Amino acid sequence: MATRQTSSSGKPKSPRVQVVLPEALCARLAALAEMESRTVSNMAKVLIQQGVQRHEQGQSSATSTTSLANTEIFRSALEAQEPQRLRGAPRRLRLYRPSP
Repeated sequence: MATRQTSSSGKPKSPRVQVVLPEALCARLAALAEMESRTVSNMAKVLIQQGVQRHEQGQSSATSTTSLANTEIFRSALEAQEPQRLRGAPRRLRLYRPSP
């Protein structure tokens, strides 16, 4: 559960959450924060916000549903086309081989 502290003026501060990260992930987070001129804490906040938004939007289920619908539309359009014959004999390809 997030803990809420109060400032010296009595105004409540934002809730605090403590997270334990593996060293490799912490180093990656610190590198990202440095690249964007942010504190590690702020970078973690931004990444968590993005992840929560993606999760709430149900991006994975919506994407798969949209992808499936697009596949079905494409398939039905292909099946509706009349087959066409190729004209002429197939041409041979000449491969370029560099001289040794």
